[in-house]
Amino acid sequence: MKFVRTYFPGTKHSFLLLFILIAFVCFQSCKTDKDRESLDDVEVQKDNMIQIVTEDMEFQMPDTIPSGWNTFRYKNLSPQTHFFLVDKYPPGKTLEDVKTLVMPVFDNGMKLINEGKSEEGFAEFGKLPEWFSEVVFVGGSGLISPENVGETTINLQPGYYIVECYVKMSNGVFHTSMGMSKALIVSDDVSDNTELTADIKINISSTEGIVFNDSISSGRHTFSVFYKDQIVHENFVGHDINLVRLGENADLEALDKWMNWADPKGLIEPAPAGVTFLGGVNDMPTGSTGYFTVTLEPGNYVLISEVPNPSSKNMLKPFVISE
Repeated sequence: MKFVRTYFPGTKHSFLLLFILIAFVCFQSCKTDKDRESLDDVEVQKDNMIQIVTEDMEFQMPDTIPSGWNTFRYKNLSPQTHFFLVDKYPPGKTLEDVKTLVMPVFDNGMKLINEGKSEEGFAEFGKLPEWFSEVVFVGGSGLISPENVGETTINLQPGYYIVECYVKMSNGVFHTSMGMSKALIVSDDVSDNTELTADIKINISSTEGIVFNDSISSGRHTFSVFYKDQIVHENFVGHDINLVRLGENADLEALDKWMNWADPKGLIEPAPAGVTFLGGVNDMPTGSTGYFTVTLEPGNYVLISEVPNPSSKNMLKPFVISE
């Protein structure tokens, strides 16, 4: 009888423990399902982005992507500053044409400029093939410092493109000549993505410079960049938008001068001290809009364009993110 008295209370407790265990398992199962749904959402969101990785002097990315709106997530794991610029090429022209007819001209011209022969160097660019004037820059990221990630969204039409970075090595050689040029096919298939909604709007033009509301809070933001116009500046490229975080030792005058690739000391490694490039939207045609998304922490920042003397063109705009 003692055994029976001991057994039944134990059984009651066992049933109670079993019930609690079953309830806990069900709860965890539901929680796991929700977590899995959340994880799936993250994976879907990630899959909807075009992933680009640079570890040295290369673009690790797909060879073919859909047309329409595409978000590029560019992770710079190299020790150099990079960007990616998407160039739409005329029919029949390929990366091989660029390597044989375009890159040597820029390399020779830059070599002469670095030697102090600026007039001869710029004259060298006159040897570019006539069809090169038909190349259209359709966007890309702003400059991105080592160990940083940038997100840029642009709309692409079907066609043949080349992705490039022409920041210069410390010896003056363009990154394009070191392997940072890649063919990209944009197919007739249209992506499922829709145009983003921006909470911060930037207008840029050759007449007004960079115009935006600089009352910006910390946190994650999506910036739109509307190209009110586009011109060819003294360094043969158009204006763009680069977001920079400034450290305590940042020198805006040095940054201003560094943004001109045609200067022997411009757009060259190493980047100016005290600055961290966080991306942006690269050169686009008149009337185009691109987007970039970034998380901003309290601190000092600047929007700047990759043109000669951006401060004189209202294309260097400091702003502060408060605590």
